[in-house]
Amino acid sequence: MKTKILMLAVLLSMSVVTFAQPADRGGKKPFIERDKVLLMNKGQRGPGDALNLTVEQKEAFKKSMLEVQKQLQPIRNELGEAMARQKTLTTAEKPDLGAINKNIEKIGALKIEMAKIQAKHHLEMRAQLTDEQRLKFDAHKGKMMQDRSPKGMKHRMRMQG
Repeated sequence: MKTKILMLAVLLSMSVVTFAQPADRGGKKPFIERDKVLLMNKGQRGPGDALNLTVEQKEAFKKSMLEVQKQLQPIRNELGEAMARQKTLTTAEKPDLGAINKNIEKIGALKIEMAKIQAKHHLEMRAQLTDEQRLKFDAHKGKMMQDRSPKGMKHRMRMQG
């Protein structure tokens, strides 16, 4: 009887620990969420405050980001379809390696197209900044990339714990 109660307690505690964990989104944020932080309102912490953006700069960034999102949305949709197609191709009864490879190339081309749009947008935003703002912007961008790396995540975990 004690063994059954102990097993039940262990299973119950394991399920509580499992459900208490935050949902894993793969550490990825949509492009607009990553760059939206630059445009935070006064009173909120974020690099937008550190850059001391003018009202005109904030408006220009907002307009530019909206335009980029309009460009990226159909590409993201197509990428999602290609990823779904890849799953279908790879889990077929008799997978067609030629079709799988062709779809992989399509996925790669879509990701490259998105990266080019994002790089252009980044440079356009950077060009609107003063020298001082540009230095802070560049420092933040590097920190963001470091934080997204597995090494950066481990460092953050050590700092929190």
